[in-house]
Amino acid sequence: MADAATRLATLAEDLLGSPLPVRLRAWDGSEAGPAGDGPVLVIRDRKALRRMIWKPGELGLARAWVAGELDVEGDLYEALDRLSGLIWERGEETRGLLSVARDPRMRAAAGALLRLAGPLPPPKPPAEEAKGRGGGRHSRRSDRQAISHHYDVGNDFYALVLGPSMVYSCAYWTDGGTLEEAQRAKLDLVARKLALKEGDRLLDVGCGWGSMAIHAAREYGARVVGITLSREQAAFARKRIAEEGLTDRIEIRVQDYRDVPDGPFDAISSIGMAEHVGAERYREYTDLLYGLLKPGGRLLNHQISRRPEPDEEAYEVDAFIDAYVFPDGELAPMGRTLTTLEDAGFEVRDVEALREHYALTLRRWVANLEGEWDRAVRLTSPGRARIWRLYMAASAVSFERNRIGVNQFLAVRTPAPGTSGLPLRTREWTE
Repeated sequence: MADAATRLATLAEDLLGSPLPVRLRAWDGSEAGPAGDGPVLVIRDRKALRRMIWKPGELGLARAWVAGELDVEGDLYEALDRLSGLIWERGEETRGLLSVARDPRMRAAAGALLRLAGPLPPPKPPAEEAKGRGGGRHSRRSDRQAISHHYDVGNDFYALVLGPSMVYSCAYWTDGGTLEEAQRAKLDLVARKLALKEGDRLLDVGCGWGSMAIHAAREYGARVVGITLSREQAAFARKRIAEEGLTDRIEIRVQDYRDVPDGPFDAISSIGMAEHVGAERYREYTDLLYGLLKPGGRLLNHQISRRPEPDEEAYEVDAFIDAYVFPDGELAPMGRTLTTLEDAGFEVRDVEALREHYALTLRRWVANLEGEWDRAVRLTSPGRARIWRLYMAASAVSFERNRIGVNQFLAVRTPAPGTSGLPLRTREWTE
């Protein structure tokens, strides 16, 4: 009988209709697929096959990866790039599954795969998988649960990945420079776009570990309200603020954005927050931000986007991200975000694309994680560390290949007379 890797490679090529893009190593030590020094996809345990049969597509692969049954040896970025057609092209995946049901040859291949995988059902999902959220999608309760799943995994773990800046959004790079310098440049870019000055009231929505709030108060004299649903973030931010001597200028609240009672603000920053809001809530979100700004106030909305779908009704949330990274997170095309801001009453004055900046940032975060791997595992779990390595590396490849982007929208609540308050040359903040 052929070894496991050869049998798997043959079956996979029958099911996919194309050669394997990477070399394959099975649990019995056998190998098959393209030769050379490229990355190797390692199936350490045939339980991985049972997971993938039970949940075809991303979720089965994700469970096997998190459980350590599936791994990559060699360059993870190259492996993800080669496998991208299988991972991200959902339409092709769906047609492939339908062909299995209709084609006798494909049914035979699927049956052989079942026999190779061993007895069903599959193992239970890894403990790191998000449990069902209560209260309805994007209710206050479900949003608290989703934020806690992602952010309340330990401030020490985040410090290991993000570095001293504790900024969890893309940095703003020039040639050379450190991650910390690039993150400081991003915070300053936001502050300059908002034209912050002494005494301005800034609302930082989704304030994270307080980095934007501290920068705005310390460097520009702003008075800041930062809100987050993560109690661990809030505790960390308050400690940092006390150490900086800025408690008289910054208030950190554990508060939903729907419950902020004390506008108006001179400016609002929303950095990496809108992805958590959800498509059905996004107009409500922009309406609320508009209402919290004083006339003439500015909003800086920093948001990850996706490419538009030919049929937007067919868009589905990424299964791996939803189950293991950002439960209930959703990405919108850039044009929809702009339109929603305008529908809420904002005048959008500038859009800056930072796609390549995020790819560079993610590669630095992955390097931080890999360089402290044993400590990362001790701080969380082997599965959690594997989740972060895969999600950040895959996201870097997605930004590099223009599957997703990230944009800063500068919008104004322009008063009725039409005076925006912006300079004639709006890009002066980049000089």
